[in-house]
Amino acid sequence: MKSKTVVLSNEDGLHARAAALFVREANKFASDINLEAHGEKVNGKSIIGIMSLGAFIGEEITIYAEGVDEEQAVEKLGEIVEKEFLNI
Repeated sequence: MKSKTVVLSNEDGLHARAAALFVREANKFASDINLEAHGEKVNGKSIIGIMSLGAFIGEEITIYAEGVDEEQAVEKLGEIVEKEFLNI
């Protein structure tokens, strides 16, 4: 299992559009993906799960991946959170 902790840098945090973007990318990977914030872990391939975390700007989230492409998954998904969320 691989993991990466990132800080949410977009003003709205894990809102619907950000969650949808994350899930769309997460579903491209064969690995199981999970997100953790505030001590709660959810399925990273579920929009509802991600939005239920209630994570906002400046908060840390940890991305976990387990499977054949776990390393690529955490790197790409971490990059999305850190950079691409700013554009939506």
